[in-house]
Amino acid sequence: MKGITTCLWFDDQAEEAAKFYASVFPNSSIGKAARYDEAGAKASGRPKGSVMTVPFTLNGHSFLGLNGGPVFRISEAVSFVINCESQAEIDHYWDKLTAGGGQEVQCGWLKDRFGVSWQVVPARIGELMQDPARANKAMQAVLGMKKIDLATLERAAA
Repeated sequence: MKGITTCLWFDDQAEEAAKFYASVFPNSSIGKAARYDEAGAKASGRPKGSVMTVPFTLNGHSFLGLNGGPVFRISEAVSFVINCESQAEIDHYWDKLTAGGGQEVQCGWLKDRFGVSWQVVPARIGELMQDPARANKAMQAVLGMKKIDLATLERAAA
């Protein structure tokens, strides 16, 4: 097996989304887009020559953006977790992914301007939530936050 690729279905913003995500994450690249030919355009209702799919990689993870039209919508049922080592990393990803129409949600979750859900969390959040002596205090702190404040979380869990 050559790995697993996450396919994201967009109405017609796959290329725009790929460029945006590649600007946010390190070690990212965008591959060559495939375009709708006459048969594909007729079957899908998409314009001939428009982008059908665009492969991209974000920090080593493979994605495929698909312009499939408005039939399906991205939902919060799937989210991508960004495990951050510092508050600076949390701030970077949070600020970039909420820019241009993204929405802050709760507990480190956000939805970007394309409707994709992300969890921007400290890498050690699992450790804090699994330790019975600290889990309740850590959870109470997280429930009161949109963007995670690492120092506040660590003080609460101490």
